Amino acid sequence: MLDKKALDVQVLHVAPLTSIADYLVLGSAESDRQTRAVADSIVDALSRVNQRPLSLEGTASGQWVLIDFGDVVAHVFRQDARSHYALERLWSDARLIPIPDKDAAPTPGAKERLTRKTRS
Repeated sequence: MLDKKALDVQVLHVAPLTSIADYLVLGSAESDRQTRAVADSIVDALSRVNQRPLSLEGTASGQWVLIDFGDVVAHVFRQDARSHYALERLWSDARLIPIPDKDAAPTPGAKERLTRKTRS
């Protein structure tokens, strides 16, 4: 998400609260076009490691794109839509997972954990 300049990216650990997913990834964009570009970037990046989405919704409008990878569900919103739906408030009991600075060295095994998690 960050490579396409998504705004306010958050990762919520929702596994203790629901069976629909283990993690929700939320991000905002400033336009419909940017929303689609961010979503395409996510799908492309995970496709390169053989992770294809189970479902992809909302690309036609570009206001809210949902990408379901099973245990990880990504939501890319146009900023006004994100404010309106306020998933952070809906999932306020979820633990916020820190996102490392893009310039920081990756945590050992981080890519493997995400890949393993999306395969489950």
